Amino acid sequence: VQLQASGGGLVQPGGSLRLSCASPTTTLDYYAVGWFRQAPGKEREGLSCISSADGSTSYAESVKGRFTISRAYGKNTVDLQMNNLKPEDTAIYYCATDLMSSCDNYLRGAFGKGTLVTVSS
Repeated sequence: VQLQASGGGLVQPGGSLRLSCASPTTTLDYYAVGWFRQAPGKEREGLSCISSADGSTSYAESVKGRFTISRAYGKNTVDLQMNNLKPEDTAIYYCATDLMSSCDNYLRGAFGKGTLVTVSS
């Protein structure tokens, strides 16, 4: 599976960005897809996932209430709307899937090139 994350950039604290995860090879609607990030010198952090079994979503405490994951049916993408961004959100963001319907192990799945998000004034 090939995954492509896009939409990153430089944003001021309090600003918003919308990331998008697309695949030219796989119909993402059939699988759980999640987002994780990795900042320099830090461990990978799982952020959010959306199930294909029942559409349920999950969020890390660090982003709950600020980030929203959704599917763009027909566009074959999974988006991550990020609001009220903070400097500590600065990282490379990746999307991932293990080609299963639940989010239990998406972090162990395939991921592609990430997109850099920088939150700074």
